[in-house]
Amino acid sequence: MHDICVPIPHFRENEIAEVEVKVGDKKSSFNFRVESFNWELSDSKTSELTPISLEEKISHLRENIETYDENWELVQIFTPAQGSKYIQVLFRQRKLVQQD
Repeated sequence: MHDICVPIPHFRENEIAEVEVKVGDKKSSFNFRVESFNWELSDSKTSELTPISLEEKISHLRENIETYDENWELVQIFTPAQGSKYIQVLFRQRKLVQQD
């Protein structure tokens, strides 16, 4: 097992959570960030908010993730509630800080 799940209460979007983990005698620090991306999009052919297909939503989300800051890696995509305007995504900063 390489990952553990740690619930962080009141962790809001666009905040950075710093997590310190000690395994044996080594300490490691990690930074996590939750981002919100548009989930309900308008059809580019019209100026109205026209419902678009799930495939188009996923394509737009994929583009957002692929063009996101390369110093952050994708950890989890949270399932949005039905009718949500945003979808939240959890990222972990790639840089690992080792402490002794």
